[in-house]
Amino acid sequence: MTRAPGLISRLDQTGIPLLVTRVVLGSLFVWMGIVKILNPVDFVKLMQQYALLPLLPHYVLNIVAVVLPWIETLCGVALLLGIGIRGAGLVSAVMLVMFTPLILIRGLEIYYQGGVSFCQVSFDCGCGAGIIMLCSKLAENFSLFLLALAATLSRSRRFCLGARRLPSAPSMAVAR
Repeated sequence: MTRAPGLISRLDQTGIPLLVTRVVLGSLFVWMGIVKILNPVDFVKLMQQYALLPLLPHYVLNIVAVVLPWIETLCGVALLLGIGIRGAGLVSAVMLVMFTPLILIRGLEIYYQGGVSFCQVSFDCGCGAGIIMLCSKLAENFSLFLLALAATLSRSRRFCLGARRLPSAPSMAVAR
C-alpha cells in the first residue's frame, strides 16, 4: 500500500515554490554581491566594524572582502539558472547562519551605546543594502534562511537548467 504524497510534496513537484525561491534568493544574492564587488574598499571598512578578522595582517581582511562577494554572487547566479541548487542553497544558508548573529551582536553594541529602542537601531551592516533597521534586517535574514533551506531540501527540478543533462553513455557490460 503506497501513501499518497502530501500537500507540500505535491506543491513541491509543481516546481513553482522552488522557482519563486530561486528568483527571490538568487536575485538578492546577486545584487548584494555585485554592490560589494563594485565597492571593495567600503566593504572592507564595514567588515572592520565587526572586529572579527585580524587587522594585521591586513591582507586577510582584504582577501575575505574580495572572495566573499564573489561566492555570494556565484550562489545567486547558480540559483537563478537552476544549476547546483542544493549546493548554492546550502552555501547561502551557511552564510546567513554565520552573518545574522554578527549583525545581531553589532546591533546590540549600538543599542547599549545609544538611547534608542532595540528596533530603532540602524546601521550599515555591510550586506550591500545600505543603512538597515536592526529588527527588519533580522527578520529578512531569517526569511532568507528559510528560502535557502527550502532550495536545499526541495526535490523538484522543474524550470532548472541543471535538470537538463546530457544523456549518459551506455554502460559497457562485461560478458563472462
